[in-house]
Amino acid sequence: MLTKKEPWYIHVPLYIVILILTYLLIEVAIVQPGEIMKKERYFKKESRLRMTNIKQAEILWQKKFGKYTDNLDSLITFIKTDSSVIKMMTEIDSITKKSKNPFIALSNGKFTPDSLYFAPKSHRPYILQVDTNTSVDTVVNRWGKIISIDTTISMGNRYLLKDPDGYGKVGDLYNDALKNTASWE
Repeated sequence: MLTKKEPWYIHVPLYIVILILTYLLIEVAIVQPGEIMKKERYFKKESRLRMTNIKQAEILWQKKFGKYTDNLDSLITFIKTDSSVIKMMTEIDSITKKSKNPFIALSNGKFTPDSLYFAPKSHRPYILQVDTNTSVDTVVNRWGKIISIDTTISMGNRYLLKDPDGYGKVGDLYNDALKNTASWE
């Protein structure tokens, strides 16, 4: 019994299909997830560097004005225009010969205040909030009659900075122990 072999031109397209599917499998299963993870690590690192710089700006703002701000525009304008901040950014410590710049260089190697507006992944603005406390004090005379009710509202004792992409937060609106503390530290 002789069996007839199939012609070669039938097998060549099948081998080509196998090679194409192998290439696609390697691309989808190995190469693309690696690139996605690399981008994700970059976005996470860059966002946390920016949030650290916003934290430093909030600390400087609080030292100058006595409270924190929830206005990112004012904060960045403060970084760019305040003479004490500019002096601090350019000054070098005479003893250690290190820069007194409180801001960290971003992934590109330099610090730019305008980069602090938006998260690098989604380009949405960072969420910056300050606390608002209302304290009510009632003044009562010795016969139990209410003389006056004093209401005091204080703002800016604590702040919360959140990344819109979920890479962390700095500070807390309700807990003084978490003031200026980053969630990743």
